[in-house]
Amino acid sequence: MLTDDHTLLQARSATARIRTNAHVTPDDPAVIFVRDPDSPDGDETWSYARLDHEARKIAGWLQERYAPGDRVLLLYPESLQFAAAFVGCLYAGMVAVPSSLPGQYSHQRRRVDSIVENAAVAAVLTSEAVAASVLDWAASDPGREITCAVTDGPGFTAAHAEAWQVPDVDRNTLALLQYTSGSTSDPKGVMVDHGNLLHNSAALSSAFGLDRTTRFGSWIPQYHDMGLLAILLPPLLLGGSCVLMSPTTFLKRPHRWLRMIDKYRIHWSAAPNFAYELCARQITDEQLAELDLSCWRFAANGSEPVQASTLTAFAKRFAPAGFRSDTMAPCYGMAEATVFISGTGPRELAVTRVDETLLEQHEFRPVTEDRPGRDVVSCGRAEEYTVRIVDPATRAVLPAGRVGEIWLRGASVAQGYWGREDATAETFGVSTLDGDTGYVRTGDLGTLHDDEIYVTGRLKEMLILRGRNIYPQDVEHALRRLHPELVGLFGAAFAVPVPGADGAAEEQLVVVHEVRGSVGAEELPRLAARIRGGIARDFSVRPAAVALVRRGAVLRTTSGKIQRAAMRAQYLDGLTDSRYADAPPPA
Repeated sequence: MLTDDHTLLQARSATARIRTNAHVTPDDPAVIFVRDPDSPDGDETWSYARLDHEARKIAGWLQERYAPGDRVLLLYPESLQFAAAFVGCLYAGMVAVPSSLPGQYSHQRRRVDSIVENAAVAAVLTSEAVAASVLDWAASDPGREITCAVTDGPGFTAAHAEAWQVPDVDRNTLALLQYTSGSTSDPKGVMVDHGNLLHNSAALSSAFGLDRTTRFGSWIPQYHDMGLLAILLPPLLLGGSCVLMSPTTFLKRPHRWLRMIDKYRIHWSAAPNFAYELCARQITDEQLAELDLSCWRFAANGSEPVQASTLTAFAKRFAPAGFRSDTMAPCYGMAEATVFISGTGPRELAVTRVDETLLEQHEFRPVTEDRPGRDVVSCGRAEEYTVRIVDPATRAVLPAGRVGEIWLRGASVAQGYWGREDATAETFGVSTLDGDTGYVRTGDLGTLHDDEIYVTGRLKEMLILRGRNIYPQDVEHALRRLHPELVGLFGAAFAVPVPGADGAAEEQLVVVHEVRGSVGAEELPRLAARIRGGIARDFSVRPAAVALVRRGAVLRTTSGKIQRAAMRAQYLDGLTDSRYADAPPPA
């Protein structure tokens, strides 16, 4: 009998797999959306038959108006309607383009505008819940001629479902444009085909032993690659079920994520590192006492740097609720590789302590626990990829023990960036110095140790200060660990040019960090001084400036990643709105 992951590898398309599951298990739950896990009527469930019907209504409507391969923008809140629209695009043979909502702020609208222009979108699909704001955005540009359709409105009928025709698609057919989060650059549309979707879900399933009995669930936005391709899609391809929640629900009441896992007996749930930190610090003893997390077998952690101290604290905090220490599953992924790259489990957390001074020189040398060093978390094995660690300047493959850019080759690697031939040539199908070709450049720094991937930082965000290499996320994490006023908030560490005594500019560290509103104005100078002292003690660097800002002022991508480059630009332009700054921005 074929295992579920091998069945995916043999499927003709993602469309065919979902349709097969709808025929074989029509009454099984496919997607559950949770509004309130503590309410008896706080959820809604769609069976495979219902999801299939709703998707065929959308697909029939699209086929009546557009051509195979046309791009369709999906503007939805987290909902069952998004699931139907995404599957509907697959059913129609068209290319789904998920996006965050336009919102009310200019930077949110600019992101959606750029996606519409780059993808040459043919239509916009949305739901009644946000139709007013979407239509307002669409009307804001008189020159934008694009149809906006509300898929849970009266315009989508059973007649469209009956008129639907099975599309002529295969593994090479483009299925999705997954726009990158834009943490270090403008978002680009990663071209993901049906084969990528099937192979990546198979790789994830194989790495963790997942199958149709595995229940997935999370609050991660559905338009984000982790939320879409590591939470929603794999169970639909495997024939399992998925439980969804709004990220707003989680951020307002973090315990509801864990309550959802408990109530719906979820086995696989994922979140960025900050979410585990938030839960470990904010969930009360009373809330903890009501949780049973013994069902949770894989607590995937990805999308941002994984901190060993966070995972250890989370496991210790929730052990009384049945959370097992081998449940933690640090993973590595990126949109350019569909989503999943590496991860291994279930197993105890794998952490390697390395010489911190040598790490600054791009050498990964383990030290014993009694020696000073930095704990680096393993992101597991990348079983379905060829992995090389490469000098980003020379493209020479580096020997074991060296840190360089992570390069990948495998069947999950996408086709390139839509309409960006220059960026595609720079990133995809690249060759090492010795002529080994077909790799994608990740832009991430790391190494292979015992055949497992250890990610140490982003290439473009590395701080080079007086010849030393410092990772900004280490500075930011250390501040939250040392200063209670910063816990659960966000900061950005970056370097700016500061003129020296001789007039020559030198790169110096600047830290911008959110601070709780309860911290009074008279306390802010003392907090800034403590931050300075801590950085000088832990990193042997004296910051040029420390700026303390209101909550929400640190710019992040739609997936929650810190936009350090944007924060740096804002600082240099004198636009940082600080509650307190102990040095003026550069002139």
